[in-house]
Amino acid sequence: MESFWSTLKHELVFRRQFIIRNEAITAIFDYIEGFYNRTRLHLSLGFKSPLDYESNLN
Repeated sequence: MESFWSTLKHELVFRRQFIIRNEAITAIFDYIEGFYNRTRLHLSLGFKSPLDYESNLN
């Protein structure tokens, strides 16, 4: 879990300056749902992204 927070901080938070809290919340949500959960390679899936893994199941 600690590596997730480190990745989030280095790839998103430290690269931007947020003016309001809602801007930060939206950016973090978009990062997690748009990249981290969908396109990031997962060890448990044989170093495939969830999208690639699901497309190979069909």
